[in-house]
Amino acid sequence: WVPPSPEVRKLRALLRQRDALREDVQRTVNRLEKANSTSTPQEVIRSLERMKSWLNEELARIEKLITDHTDNDPGLKADLDLLKSIKGVKDQVGREMLALLKDGTFKSASQVAAYLGLTPVEKTSGSSVRGRPHMSKTGPSGVRAKLYVAALTASRWNKQAKAIYERLVAK
Repeated sequence: WVPPSPEVRKLRALLRQRDALREDVQRTVNRLEKANSTSTPQEVIRSLERMKSWLNEELARIEKLITDHTDNDPGLKADLDLLKSIKGVKDQVGREMLALLKDGTFKSASQVAAYLGLTPVEKTSGSSVRGRPHMSKTGPSGVRAKLYVAALTASRWNKQAKAIYERLVAK
């Protein structure tokens, strides 16, 4: 085992912070909507609005740090540009995959798929129990969710991905 490089560790930490801030923003927006639809005192509503404003500012600052970090490191930038050359992969998914793959832990695409929980699992027990195959869903759900959105985009605009998508839906 070799620890990830400082650049990769920093990228991972920034991405985790960005995701946490996004959750906090959404939580605050939900609280604000509920406060506005009930008889919540105006002081509480103003407090929630200030929280939302600060969280959005902090989120923008962290996103700029992420962009600066990947743009200023030649190795990260080159690999990110390569990942973004795939249709459906933009900055967000590219950076997530970069943080996952850059340290060289995985030797093949099938190892990455298994780690992310994208491999099929079939439930069988003798001759009587046969479950329909489904994704194993082990590993980090946040990365898997971002890949799902990228796959939806690719299934609309990338001819090869669309063919695979239609073949799988037809099963």
